[in-house]
Amino acid sequence: MVDVGAKAFTLRQAQARTRLLMSRAAMAALATGRVEKGDALAVARLAGIQAAKRTADWIPLCHPLPLDHVQVTIALDRRRNTATITSAVAATARTGVEMEALVAALAAAAALYDMLKAVDRAIVIEEAFVLEKRGGKSGAFVHPRAAGDAR
Repeated sequence: MVDVGAKAFTLRQAQARTRLLMSRAAMAALATGRVEKGDALAVARLAGIQAAKRTADWIPLCHPLPLDHVQVTIALDRRRNTATITSAVAATARTGVEMEALVAALAAAAALYDMLKAVDRAIVIEEAFVLEKRGGKSGAFVHPRAAGDAR
């Protein structure tokens, strides 16, 4: 692990995003709340929050951080049959929370897959990335896709 002992405690924030592409049947089940296993959106949000808090257990060289805030939102697009997951994480710490945000989004996506796999085993989890980060010595970063760049 990198030695962060000399760094100052500052507010660190990050957001990450991922998207699931699914069949019409899976989207219909998700959008109408008719998923056999239960409330798929609630389960996915909770999985993301729980995963953010355990990021150091997932990623070997991450520092365990006391998180101040974790939020996971899921936007459904019935026309495109996609679910877009966005996570936001904040902590007052000596190191950033980008990995916590990324892990939260990916865990929420995996949980949605698990909840919907009986309807559609071909769901694709795609386009996972850190949208933005703020705080720390390196300052702010905003991903080009957050600004509309199709890169």
